[in-house]
Amino acid sequence: MAFMALACVDFLALDTGRIADRAGDVLLKVNARQRPVSDRVVIVDIDQRSLEAMNDQAGSWPWPRSVHGELIDAIAVQHPRAIVFDLLFNELDVYRPEDDRALADAVARHPETWLAMTLNQDGQGAWISKMPPAVGAIPLKRPPVDARVPLMLPLAILSRPEAMRGGLINFTPDGDGVGRRYPLYLDRNGWRFPSMAARVAGRSPPGQSSILLNWREGWRHVSYADIYLDALRQHPIRPRDEFKDKIVLIGTSAPGLMDLRVTPLGSTYPGVEILATAIDNLAAGDWLREVPRPWMLPLALAILAGLGIGFARNVSANRLGYAMLGLTAIGIAVGWLELRSGWFVPLYAPLAFGWVFYLTASAIAYFGERRARLRTAILFRRFLDTRMVNRLIERGQVDYRNEAELREISVLFSDIRGFTSLSEESPPEAVVAMLNVYFSKQVDLIFAHGGTLDKFMGDGIMAFWGAPVANPTSARDAVSAALAMADSLSDLRDELGDLGKDLAIGIGVHTGNAVVGFIGSNDRLDYTAIGDTVNLASRVEGLTKGVARILVTEATREAAGDAFVWRDCGLHQVRGRDHQVRLFEPLAPNAA
Repeated sequence: MAFMALACVDFLALDTGRIADRAGDVLLKVNARQRPVSDRVVIVDIDQRSLEAMNDQAGSWPWPRSVHGELIDAIAVQHPRAIVFDLLFNELDVYRPEDDRALADAVARHPETWLAMTLNQDGQGAWISKMPPAVGAIPLKRPPVDARVPLMLPLAILSRPEAMRGGLINFTPDGDGVGRRYPLYLDRNGWRFPSMAARVAGRSPPGQSSILLNWREGWRHVSYADIYLDALRQHPIRPRDEFKDKIVLIGTSAPGLMDLRVTPLGSTYPGVEILATAIDNLAAGDWLREVPRPWMLPLALAILAGLGIGFARNVSANRLGYAMLGLTAIGIAVGWLELRSGWFVPLYAPLAFGWVFYLTASAIAYFGERRARLRTAILFRRFLDTRMVNRLIERGQVDYRNEAELREISVLFSDIRGFTSLSEESPPEAVVAMLNVYFSKQVDLIFAHGGTLDKFMGDGIMAFWGAPVANPTSARDAVSAALAMADSLSDLRDELGDLGKDLAIGIGVHTGNAVVGFIGSNDRLDYTAIGDTVNLASRVEGLTKGVARILVTEATREAAGDAFVWRDCGLHQVRGRDHQVRLFEPLAPNAA
């Protein structure tokens, strides 16, 4: 158990973030549905409808850059706070350079316009020393002046380099491919390149390289085609102030343009809405603050320790499961309340590993218990009727690992009279066959009366009642079994033929306290009873010869009560005892 706990802790240290994020995604999605629509950001969407409606005016995609310049002019007249392109203009249009110049002039006319850039992983890239200041590269400590970075610049406006205002729109998913965070900057070759969201919002939390996005649904979308075509009309029909003081994002949600990402809100989430979320979070200052992940390690250790102690002390797995359910409910409630307050508390990793530990430990305990029950069944089927063994094990009333205990039982000893001479006069194989038949019949009767077979001793049998399950009628059941065993002799004699014609038995029964349980070594265990009660029952069986087939002590007579017709056989001296013992013979069940 301790090894398993350490293994869970090691795994927890390696993969805490991923489990916490996946579990947190569920709450992030629910929280996003409850957040109101942003009043800061409007998305001008190049949707499928725009691609179809603009076909007559601009042709097929990609449209001429001059179309985007005209859109900038149409939006800028409403005095937006910013016009942000989530589109890359990183290649020159060699066939229509005039369209590139038209876009460049529009961007230069409206300094609130921002253009997208991306920083690639590979490639030599451009000289930083030749990049215009509008790109926003920030030198770190002693950066190389001759450095080159694979930065994809908006080369379409190369004719107006002073207008290359923009930022990075790099998508940076977590290790599981889900985008939850937005980078505030990326560093390369001694230079820092800020993200689009940080530059547009004009703020960046100090000491952080990224923010955990506080998602929302229901972004306000306006079709690109509606804005563009409305601007061409002599009498526009759209509101003249719909973009006033707004941050206007121009991007695409059309499936064919492939700007779809995996986020907590879905596997085909428009990239422009990721940028909208980041800008809106930074502008409002409501990005999610994260509790440091290492702070969750003590909680994980506490959960694992609590479960480990519970299993070590044999606390019911169901109780531990209910405790984990309660703890999980509390964790979800706390996580939800904190999320609504703007904090992401990664409680889910400790809870998840608590469940992993619980389920693993429960499985180990189950299979250990199953092995114990199977071993118990194998052992007890030597002593008890199979149906009774199954019932007892199902109830958990017997276990070979339990310690021996003091019980009140009724012990029965039986012995074949004249067995020594019989065995001397008969072939060994005939004697063994006779014993097998005899023992089978007698044991069936013992089991039929709820008895426990202790052992065979040569031609003798020892059995007892009152264990492994306490039996208040043990004396009555033992006497009933003795009578049945004696009555079955006539059938046995007929079955055994000449070998069994003189078969006779003596049975002794005594009731009292004895130590009962599995006694022996790890390799060899016997479920047996020991003590003075057992010795006296054996002595009583030895006194039956010439007195009665069945003799019971006064203790058994009193415990059995009036269930039988009795014959008082008087006092008898028992070997090893100072005082005589009064014995009785049960003649038959009492009909009354």
